[in-house]
Amino acid sequence: MRYDISGTVMQTVGLDLAPGETVYSQTATMAWMTAGMRMHTNTGGGLFAGLKRSLTGGSFFITDFTAEGGPGHVAFAPRFPGTIMARTLQPYESLICRKETFLCAEKSVTLELAWQQRIGSGFFGGAGFILQKVTGPGTVFLDLSGEVVSKRLAPGERLLVHAGHVGVHEPTVSFDIQVVPGFRNILFGGEGLFLACLTGPGEVHLQSMPIMNLAEEIAHYLPGGEQQRSGGNLGGVATAGVVGGILGSLLGGDS
Repeated sequence: MRYDISGTVMQTVGLDLAPGETVYSQTATMAWMTAGMRMHTNTGGGLFAGLKRSLTGGSFFITDFTAEGGPGHVAFAPRFPGTIMARTLQPYESLICRKETFLCAEKSVTLELAWQQRIGSGFFGGAGFILQKVTGPGTVFLDLSGEVVSKRLAPGERLLVHAGHVGVHEPTVSFDIQVVPGFRNILFGGEGLFLACLTGPGEVHLQSMPIMNLAEEIAHYLPGGEQQRSGGNLGGVATAGVVGGILGSLLGGDS
C-alpha cells in the first residue's frame, strides 16, 4: 500500500492498493475510488464488536475496500477541518485516541475500545470514559482537528493541556486532571476549572482546534448568539445539538 495525504485545511488521504490488498474505514468517509475497488460493509467482528465501536464515537458498521482484478485507488476525507495523521504501528504497538479520531487503516490494524483509568479523567478530562485504541501491525490514519503539534515527554515530565486539545497519546503516557491554580484564573481565565495533566514517558499529539470550540464560535453568530456569548459555556452546551446539525450541513456531513 502507498498513500498520499493532500490538502491543507480539508485534507484527504489517497491509498493505492496492490491486487488483493484491503483497507477499512468508518462508514461515510470514502470520498472516491476506482471502478476496480470492491466494498463490503460489515460489523467488523460481529454484533458485540459493532456495539463497542459505536461507544467510542465510531460507526456500528465498517466498510472494507479491496482491490480486485488489479491495482486500485480509494480516497478518504474527514468531516471537519483538520489534519490527517499517518502512523505505521509495529506488532502490538498501540495508540490511545479521542472519540471519532479513527479514519481508516490497513486490515491488520485493530480498532477497539479503551477506558479512562481514573474517574476524574473520565468526568472532567473532556473525552469521557471511553476512548479509541488502535493496535498494529499496519498503517492507521487518524483525523485530528486543526493543526497537530507533537511532543515527546521524558519520564516524569508533565504537560498541562486544555483537555479538548489532547488528540492522541501513547499508552505509556498517564492522563489525569488537575484543578486550574488560582481563584482569579478559575473565575476569569476562561480555561474552565480543570486541565488535563499528561505525564511521560511517551509521545502526545495535540490538536489546535477542538470541535467544541468551533461549535461555540459558530453559535455566537446564530440567532440569540450574543446571549449565548454572555452566558459562556452554558450557551454553547444548550445549543450543541443545533450547532451539530448546522456544522453537518455546512461541511457536507450527515445531520
